[in-house]
Amino acid sequence: MDLRLHGKTAIVSGGSKGIGKAVARQLAREGVDVAIAARNMAALNAAATEIANETGRRILSIETDTTSDDKVREMVAIAAAAFGRVDILVNAAANPGGQSGKPPGLADLTYELVMNEMNTKVMGYIRTAREVAPLMKSNGWGRIINISGLAARTTGNIAGSVRNVSVAALSKNLADELGPFGINVTCVHPATTRTENTPGVMERMAAAQKLSIKEVEKMMGAKTSLGRIIDAEEVADVVAFLASPRSVAINGDAVAVGGGIKGSIYY
Repeated sequence: MDLRLHGKTAIVSGGSKGIGKAVARQLAREGVDVAIAARNMAALNAAATEIANETGRRILSIETDTTSDDKVREMVAIAAAAFGRVDILVNAAANPGGQSGKPPGLADLTYELVMNEMNTKVMGYIRTAREVAPLMKSNGWGRIINISGLAARTTGNIAGSVRNVSVAALSKNLADELGPFGINVTCVHPATTRTENTPGVMERMAAAQKLSIKEVEKMMGAKTSLGRIIDAEEVADVVAFLASPRSVAINGDAVAVGGGIKGSIYY
């Protein structure tokens, strides 16, 4: 299927690693010029060089901090000036969740922890959407994809659930507001996803639980209907479709990309 993405432009926040980097690569493979944004310029440059060499597309590195209004405003201005427009925004800049051990319960949940989660992921997504929306409106077309997470649908991680439910609510509100201008907004819920950090996470879990790496991976994969962990590239495939003109029928909805988490029914 031709996704009709060739020649479009995108900003991917959190694009130096993980799901964000995988999304930037897949968009570039589809013919998109991509600005990747994150805090670490060295990591950004390395990712940009790798993706550009593989795809032949223009990959722009922009150092930013999505907890800052000024930094986000500057990031979008740089991307718009370089590309002439912004067609696609993928929000993936967030603190890692779900692979770093047991999250704090109520007794250990601090104001600082919760507000950091909300400022980085929820307010960060609001800041970037707020800056790109006028550019997309002027073109009469756009796609905003917010990377959230399946902690929105499970208990056990209060801060994780709150931030991810908030992203889903934000996405629907933006879809209703921006839809008349040709802008679709969707939310993607990954579960535990294999990235470049996963081997280290598995090693730490194996050491803590006195298990083999193979046993840890099997345990992590057993939560899905597929019986394995989904790769970042597989999440990126779905995001690329949602970023395309062909996804017009999907707007304001949350799409689970976790391999089929067992047990619950959502309809």
